[in-house]
Amino acid sequence: MRPLEGVRVLDIATYIAAPYCATIMAEFGAEVIKVEMPGVGDPCRRLGTVTEAGDTLVWLSEARNKKSITLNLKSARGQEILKSLVAKSDVLCENFRPGTLERWNLGWDTLRALNAKLVMLRVSGYGQTGPYAALPGFGRIGNAFGGISFLAGDPDRPPATPGSATLADYMAGLYGALGVVMALRSVDATGVGQQVDIGLYEPIFRILDELAPAYDKYGFIRQRMGAPTVNVCPHSHYPTRDGRWIAIACTNDKIFARLARLMGHGDVAGEGRYGTITKREADRPGVDGMVNDWTMQYDQDEAVRLCAAAEVPCGIVAAIDEIFNDPHYAARENIVRVADSRLNADLAVPNVVPRLTQTPGSVDTLGPALGAHNEEVFGALLGFDAGQLADLEAQGVI
Repeated sequence: MRPLEGVRVLDIATYIAAPYCATIMAEFGAEVIKVEMPGVGDPCRRLGTVTEAGDTLVWLSEARNKKSITLNLKSARGQEILKSLVAKSDVLCENFRPGTLERWNLGWDTLRALNAKLVMLRVSGYGQTGPYAALPGFGRIGNAFGGISFLAGDPDRPPATPGSATLADYMAGLYGALGVVMALRSVDATGVGQQVDIGLYEPIFRILDELAPAYDKYGFIRQRMGAPTVNVCPHSHYPTRDGRWIAIACTNDKIFARLARLMGHGDVAGEGRYGTITKREADRPGVDGMVNDWTMQYDQDEAVRLCAAAEVPCGIVAAIDEIFNDPHYAARENIVRVADSRLNADLAVPNVVPRLTQTPGSVDTLGPALGAHNEEVFGALLGFDAGQLADLEAQGVI
């Protein structure tokens, strides 16, 4: 038994943020009903590389374990049907611009009157309150407003994308799942549901270590540094002889001393010219240059092996082909292959995180075809017969 079995989630959101919360819950056993616009579906079906299934790789991976129904929430009949589903559900996930659901007669006050235990995740660009609440937002905007984009890239270049424009979406979905599970715990204790309100930028701002207190106490405004980072050195990415890269992280003076001895420069540690973090930060180019010269003497795998033997934290800067060939990824089963009849093959997708030893999650199915579960949900759950379903389809409601 998975830990969220018996929990029913309505996912009426689009793209990644709130739907990712629902995906995490589905991986751990929740029944997730994905509500999509008839004939159109979630835009994620068209985001990314299109497959022979008719949907993209993004959809197949990120809509895993969900059931798909179609329902026009802009229509009065569609709104009434959704209310019937809310009455039979535990969680509703949405990420429309604030005020949209209220205009559709589906706001919080309306829905909680139908189900006092309802937990409602609301993800938007800037949250449900504040002067920017009504503004639209996507992951790129969340990264930018949250503060991480300003830090990404080299000092003499414009701010760069911090790895992925969707980072804020995934982070919001992750924090959303945490909030929903905590709210469900509260429901168990009190019988009263609540809203979980997240702005896309907020999880980004939350993970920026000492950025806020350093500014508040010392007026320090961190700038772009490229691969290095503040407070520690050497702590960067270094090239190897075979044209690849490794990451080395010397987070204290003892680790640096081990690295210095490994490089044949033990004299610069301890009482030497680079023996303390203060001394190393004063000459970052010199320290990084010394490490760079050393790593370029070795191929990537040999440099990693030497660092490991010397107890210096080091790892490859992995491209996706290296990830697929890495024995640790294989041993941890971080990549799982899932069969899909529409593809006539299986598809490799990231496996479930986190790893629970007693009640693990799993990837049972890839993202479903649009409306694949209309008959199951509307028929078995709400009791509509074949004639009613045909009428709703003819009216464009489903």
